[in-house]
Amino acid sequence: MTKQEITYIQLVLFHAGIGFLIFLFPFVSKIYGYSIFVFGLYYVIKTHNRNNEVLLVAAYIVGSEVFLRMTGGNPLYEISKYGVIAFMLLGMRYAGFSKGAFPYWIFLLLLIPGVIMATYSLNYDSDIRKTIAFNISGPVCLGIASLYTFRRNVTFKQINNILLSIGLPIVSCMVYLTFYTPNVQDVITSTQSNFETSGGFGPNQVATFLGFGMFVFFSRMILESKTKLLVAINLIVALNMSYRGIVTFSRGGMITGFLMVVLLFFFLYYKTNSNGKLKLSFLALLLAVATMAVWSYTSLQTDGLINKRYANQDAAGRAKESQFTGREDIAQNELNTFLKNPLFGVGAGVAAELREKEIGIKVLSHDEITRMLAEHGLLGLLGLGILFLTPLILYFENKFNLYLFCFVVFWFLTINHAAMRTAVPAFVYSLSLLRVQLVPSLNKDTSLK
Repeated sequence: MTKQEITYIQLVLFHAGIGFLIFLFPFVSKIYGYSIFVFGLYYVIKTHNRNNEVLLVAAYIVGSEVFLRMTGGNPLYEISKYGVIAFMLLGMRYAGFSKGAFPYWIFLLLLIPGVIMATYSLNYDSDIRKTIAFNISGPVCLGIASLYTFRRNVTFKQINNILLSIGLPIVSCMVYLTFYTPNVQDVITSTQSNFETSGGFGPNQVATFLGFGMFVFFSRMILESKTKLLVAINLIVALNMSYRGIVTFSRGGMITGFLMVVLLFFFLYYKTNSNGKLKLSFLALLLAVATMAVWSYTSLQTDGLINKRYANQDAAGRAKESQFTGREDIAQNELNTFLKNPLFGVGAGVAAELREKEIGIKVLSHDEITRMLAEHGLLGLLGLGILFLTPLILYFENKFNLYLFCFVVFWFLTINHAAMRTAVPAFVYSLSLLRVQLVPSLNKDTSLK
């Protein structure tokens, strides 16, 4: 076993230990949360970001977000988005940004009218600063991160390390959930999303992270496992994340993670030679068998309720009227708001207040696309067009970024069921803009002029 492989196993075990330690001593979560920012800042300043260290730090911040929210370890609820923004700006201080990143300057400028309108339209009894920040922090995080990553050169090894930086804190979350709910059968009584199996936190967000973690370790099993031991370790971690994600009974995150894995397989199969196709076929068969085993075990543990959940049935087996737990009604409301205010929208955060006046309950949007339309109007539509088209155009420049479509699909599907409540869709989207190289550049300076 090589030194690199030993280090990798130690990292996985170390993060599993963090999850167990925080379960035993909850106050450790605060120490863990603060130390991420302290050591991250020290790491970037010490290295002067020569090899895009800010991406590793930002990735780790993103990966730990839901776990720290779940355990009370974040200094501020939205600190992860602000942390990504701060580290991306620090990275630009050391390494600059591409002059060709003007689409994302335009995207950020398109958000300004919605912010200005919100200051005049929000209720006087609302905390205007917090309301605007809550609704605009996700898009701003995406814009700033994209300015840094746009056409930035990284090696294939580096992008895999960035993904690992997201995945390691999710290992801690997975272990914490295992001890938080050791016996799933005791808490599953219906087909609704379950807070007990998601650490007492929002099942939608937890499943989103576990689904992405599943993708990270499945991809490492395929691309970064040179020995049978590493194949086994990555497969075990991925399957455990799959199980823990499925039993949250929140479907969006797990379906997204599964589609990412399938998309990666198809992309690799299309790009590889006949010998590679044979190996991928074997791995695909292995994953199919393992996935069916996990699903069967989950079905057994939940007395078949998980089957009914994904079939959109209640515990009695009756079909539910809504396939999206009422979210389509919110989306329709926002589309109607857009049609009434097509040019500039109603302003950032205002759509939720208008809904409250109409139905008497303040319900936040789960769909970032319809929210952008309702609150930013045609400017929001133009901004979304920039976000959709730019990565696809870049693909024709650099077709070796085999994760590009996986990242864009994750972003798109996640913002459709979980909006941008967390930093992960914004940051993962920005990774699709990287220019991936097979070998390190001879020029060690990664700055962009």
